[in-house]
Amino acid sequence: MNMLRTNSARFTWLAVGLAIFTALTYILIASNILGVGDPQVARDGGSIIYVAAGCYLLGGLLILPRNRWLLLFGTFMNFMVILFFFSMYQARPEVMFSLGGFISKLAQLLLEILLLFVLVTNWKRSK
Repeated sequence: MNMLRTNSARFTWLAVGLAIFTALTYILIASNILGVGDPQVARDGGSIIYVAAGCYLLGGLLILPRNRWLLLFGTFMNFMVILFFFSMYQARPEVMFSLGGFISKLAQLLLEILLLFVLVTNWKRSK
């Protein structure tokens, strides 16, 4: 039982780190430091990228309390971001396989796995 708690804490901090890393990738994408091909930025000037970065930063911090409902919501929202990315850019490989697209989605996929792990271990611990 103690080992489960230790692993859960480590994976929680790793998930927080990945969420913050994902926020940083969005900032680097918005700053044109990390390329994403030609994403055809919306007329709002790409402010959605900053909103996404802010959401990942806040979401990463909300992982720390390990509240089941917050974890479920964060897991769902992260999954939806991944799903929307692949559905929007499936016909545009220059975006999907760009350095920025690859790094951000890899971090988000790993984050999804860690969030599921933290959810399961917290659920088992509460029983």
